[in-house]
Amino acid sequence: VQLVESGGGLVQAGGSLRLSCAASGFIFSISVMGWYRQAPGKQRELVARITSGGSTNYADSVKGRFTISRDNAKSTVYLQMNGLKPEDTAVYYCNAVRPQFWDYWGQGTQVTVSS
Repeated sequence: VQLVESGGGLVQAGGSLRLSCAASGFIFSISVMGWYRQAPGKQRELVARITSGGSTNYADSVKGRFTISRDNAKSTVYLQMNGLKPEDTAVYYCNAVRPQFWDYWGQGTQVTVSS
């Protein structure tokens, strides 16, 4: 099983980044896919989640700025991040869940937003 995140980096406030998470080793299409983040000294928190049917939900702090999407043919989930703020700085993690069956995590990708 692998979840490989990419697309993180350093960006100025107001800028954009697109994170990708390429999955393998499990049935991607029936998994709930999520993006979480963890800032230094803080708990990991949900950023966005998308179900197998395409329903989405977002943390209040990112609504209207971030968009989660998935491509089942490529077994990849994306997080488009616009209007980035310094408080978005964190390590972003990809998560794949099939309740009672699996719960997988990627290694994380650093996003740093400078003011």
